[in-house]
Amino acid sequence: MSTRTSSENQEPVIESRDQLVAPMQAGEKPREQWRIGTEHEKLVYKLDDFHAPSYDEPGGIHDILMDMRQFGWKPVDEMGPDGTVNTIAMSGSDGTISLEPAGQLELSGAPLETLHQTCAETGRHLDQCRTVGKDCGVGFLGLGMWPDKSREDLPVMPKQRYEIMMRHMPRVGTLGLDMMLRTCTIQVNLDYSSEADMAKKFRTGLALQPLATALFANSPFTEGKPNGFLSYRSHIWSDTDPARTGMLPFVFDEGFGYEHYVDYMLDVPMYFVYRDGKYIDAAGQSFRDFMKGELPALPGELPTPSDWWDHLSTAFPEVRLKSFLEMRGADGGPWNRICALPALWVGLLYDDTALDAAWDLVKGWTMEEREALRNAVPAQALEAPIPGGGSLRDLAGEVLDIAHAGLVARGRQNSMGDNESGFLSPLREIVSTGKVPAQRLLDKYHGEWGGDISRVYDEAY
Repeated sequence: MSTRTSSENQEPVIESRDQLVAPMQAGEKPREQWRIGTEHEKLVYKLDDFHAPSYDEPGGIHDILMDMRQFGWKPVDEMGPDGTVNTIAMSGSDGTISLEPAGQLELSGAPLETLHQTCAETGRHLDQCRTVGKDCGVGFLGLGMWPDKSREDLPVMPKQRYEIMMRHMPRVGTLGLDMMLRTCTIQVNLDYSSEADMAKKFRTGLALQPLATALFANSPFTEGKPNGFLSYRSHIWSDTDPARTGMLPFVFDEGFGYEHYVDYMLDVPMYFVYRDGKYIDAAGQSFRDFMKGELPALPGELPTPSDWWDHLSTAFPEVRLKSFLEMRGADGGPWNRICALPALWVGLLYDDTALDAAWDLVKGWTMEEREALRNAVPAQALEAPIPGGGSLRDLAGEVLDIAHAGLVARGRQNSMGDNESGFLSPLREIVSTGKVPAQRLLDKYHGEWGGDISRVYDEAY
């Protein structure tokens, strides 16, 4: 690594491609060190009138974060756009509690060994949320999108990077602000042992990501009415920013590896550079120019490893690579589906036989067929047609069988005793009935709710 340093922070600067590949190579771990990291976001609303609380109002987002201190969480502060210092996250043994742009509350869980630990962590967090909710007069809703709020109804959290992103989003798509302000997701982060293992998991995860979107589809309402989609959150990503979203066709190319992902990221336009506690607007500028000391936002400066890591976090494809793989296709949902998402992907990707079987199901699909499936799923979910005939529901049963077998084998290999396959049960029910979560909500809307969208708050955690 170069001994030259950034003048701002004395961190070594990046001067070679090896340094760009380094974070991905550093993610390689032997199987016994593979972990499960689960992230889940929740919509926050005031119990009295269902409005989304602002950061500063009594019982609002700041008070919610501060109340988490009773459980051992520690504040993480940042200078806001107006120069004031704000608490924008909480850190603790269960990971980090952070804020999405309109105050959606996210737990980025700790890297854990088993799904039992993951589900226990989720349960602890939601119990803490309920306690804090009573103190602050708020509730938490597990959906993929605000069912009744317009953009104008929603607050914006005092985080510098969000200010930059909100200025940039309308330049590159029509729905980026909806992505930021109105959506929630569940994600799982998983490890790999080598570049080849990463590539196989990446390809399988991308090809099957539409299935995860379908099984977890949970965003059928916009501003109080059905929107014609089952996962409107997934549809939103189709018109957010084409330079940093999508199915990444190059991942399926022969020989795909870290270098190819580096090239992709070098072509993803930047959002910002962080220096001396401040986010400098570099939206639309090129990391390649940054590497040459020609970034307009910081002329003469060279990037540091921290700058590269920040940049890696600003692409939003269906599967994302940093020093681990992120599965990004699922809508937000309640407790049992939070546990089900990591169960699905751990079952498919953490056992070699299961991974081979899962890839065999999808390896013959063309890129055009993969794109067509991804585009059909937001509206059709499990009824979307798959290559070769039939529907995604037909494929779903096979995939869940593979995931089940993978979890059983993993339990034997790790001597865990009770295996983890029970966490797939909510997904089995969805496939057996053919009704994804959004369809159940629509049935209630057209039935017992009598078109009253406020009844959706009965679905709270």
